[in-house]
Amino acid sequence: MTRRYVLGGLTCPVCAGKIEERIRSLDGVASASIDLMKESLMIEFAESDGGLTLIEVQRLVDEIEDGVTVRAPESAAAPEAEAKEAEGGFSAFLEAKKLFRLCAALALFLIGLLVEGASPAAARMLLIVAYVTAGIDVFLETLEQLRRGDWFNEAFLMTLASVGAMVLGDVSEAAAVMIFFQFGEYLQGLAVSRSRRSISDLMDIRPESANRFIDGETVPVVPEALEIGDEILIRPGERVPIDGVILSGSSSLDTTALTGESIPRDVAVGDEISAGSINLSGVIRVRVVRRFAESAVMRILNLVENATAKKTKTERFITRFAKIYTPAVIAAAALLAIVPPLVTGADWTVWVRRSFVFLVTSCPCALVISIPLSYFAGIGKASANGILFKGTTYLELLRNIETVAFDKTGTLTRGFFTVTGILPAALSEDVLLEAAAYAESESTHPIARSIVNAFGNPIERGRISGIHEVAGQGILAVFDGKRLAVGNDRLLIAEGIAFEPSARPGTVVYVALDGRFGGTIVVGDRLKSDSAAAIAALKGCGVRRTALVTGDNRATAEAFASELGISEVYCELLPDRKVEVVETLIQEKAGPGAVVFVGDGINDAPVLARADIGVAMGGAGSEAAIEAADIVILKDEPTKIAEAIRIARRTDGIVRQNVIFSLAGKAVFLILGMLGLTGMWQAVFADVGIMLIAVLNAMRILR
Repeated sequence: MTRRYVLGGLTCPVCAGKIEERIRSLDGVASASIDLMKESLMIEFAESDGGLTLIEVQRLVDEIEDGVTVRAPESAAAPEAEAKEAEGGFSAFLEAKKLFRLCAALALFLIGLLVEGASPAAARMLLIVAYVTAGIDVFLETLEQLRRGDWFNEAFLMTLASVGAMVLGDVSEAAAVMIFFQFGEYLQGLAVSRSRRSISDLMDIRPESANRFIDGETVPVVPEALEIGDEILIRPGERVPIDGVILSGSSSLDTTALTGESIPRDVAVGDEISAGSINLSGVIRVRVVRRFAESAVMRILNLVENATAKKTKTERFITRFAKIYTPAVIAAAALLAIVPPLVTGADWTVWVRRSFVFLVTSCPCALVISIPLSYFAGIGKASANGILFKGTTYLELLRNIETVAFDKTGTLTRGFFTVTGILPAALSEDVLLEAAAYAESESTHPIARSIVNAFGNPIERGRISGIHEVAGQGILAVFDGKRLAVGNDRLLIAEGIAFEPSARPGTVVYVALDGRFGGTIVVGDRLKSDSAAAIAALKGCGVRRTALVTGDNRATAEAFASELGISEVYCELLPDRKVEVVETLIQEKAGPGAVVFVGDGINDAPVLARADIGVAMGGAGSEAAIEAADIVILKDEPTKIAEAIRIARRTDGIVRQNVIFSLAGKAVFLILGMLGLTGMWQAVFADVGIMLIAVLNAMRILR
């Protein structure tokens, strides 16, 4: 059993890691994961009847970080929106209050510097007041953390460094460090908050209300209140609140939020529409066909909601790094203060001051904030383009792909049959198609329906009789008083009718009338318009192997593979054999690159689960395939796979840039601080500057 909680006011990545660790240590908890960007806590319990109450979770969070509110996600959109609005207003008030306090401290600091020459005592008093005004919340947090036994946190580092400077007589230095550190924290929170908001807005597709017909009039209700069979009215400019079928009216829908498709979709009576789309033109009346919890928009939101719960190797490394980093920094600063004076006899004051600069410079904010933000931005960018990652793990894995294997039907092809060839022999084309259509007229098989549809004329029941299906072979009937055989080669062989075998790709249907071979009809699937471009794009991305893994016959499979430029063909496979093929591809990998399988049908679920990365074509894909996959393509465009790879690589590139930039920047300023070439002012500016640059760099993913 998994439960989700909403965390308000949590911005400290290190604190988030401590909360996760504290909850994981509880009996009955299998895992706990905090998504700092979406302010959510996911707890998986080992027992189905286990769990923690909201009060218990709040108490556990309070042990680590005061001021963080814990609430359960509301069941209705309106209360949630109101809660967020209230919470946002209160947060804005607190931020404004903090900014006013910091500005007052800065003013006192500047006045103190101005009067220092005329009245040193007054200047010293003003600087001390400025120091306390700016740092009061840091001091209180440090005392609270020390009371809990936590000596290794950012507040403790700043308090230790600034108090040390004060003891050494550098009052102005101590005040400056605290003021600029607090301004940096304010800018950090502002940058992360705006980044979080811009990503969330990108994925904000949840409808807030619906106009339900009650006694002939429309009444606003939340989408969760709608039941199957209810009728609603959707006006131009409104978001479709729930999945339904149009009863009257026509319009164009903006489905960008769901599929990434920028071209509006025209809809009319009888068409099914999905929640989250925007009605662009006409007024439409819609009957609800699915509850809100089961709607397309909620499926997307649930996938995105859980995406960042599965952390990447890089994120896990940063979490472990932050846990040991602060104790290591304090130990290094202590050695820096003690060892040089003992070994060289240098001035203790100089090296103690340098150790304080070392402490201030060493804060790991840039890493612990920008890395999760980068992955969250990658998830948001992909979601906005109709690509849903079920975890940041797969965003990391997708950057290095060796093999992509495809199912054919519904993945690379349109997924419905049409007549692709009519090859007459003893009968004309018209008579050949007519006879086959009459024979197939009572069948519901997709191939039979495609032949009847190709014929296109009404079936006169008096012309056909004695329809009998021969299992695995075809149909026998009497058409216009003559014996009619329509089926595969085995049927004509059983009937003793000589015929000309066809090597055309597709499903071959032979027709014989009155004992004579009348001709051949070829039924096949057609490629999607962008399938060939998708294969070319994958090769352009450096994918070494492409494979077609299908249940079709060899002639059909090889014809499609040749047309698309796919290098390997595995055909005539049942679902279990598809799994074996993918396992072979995994064993044959030349390096660390992943094997991706792309499918859409229920029979693809086992192989999607077995591949390193399973990709489901979700627009028309089965629920089983979507459930088993790691990535869901909402629009049935295979080119989205290459786009997903590009997003993954761009995200990975920016993550690496931030890691290298943050560590290298810190290393440079730490060395400068050890050599006495920088003071505490520069150390604070370096810390804040590196963090802001890393955050802004992470936001480039959204472009």
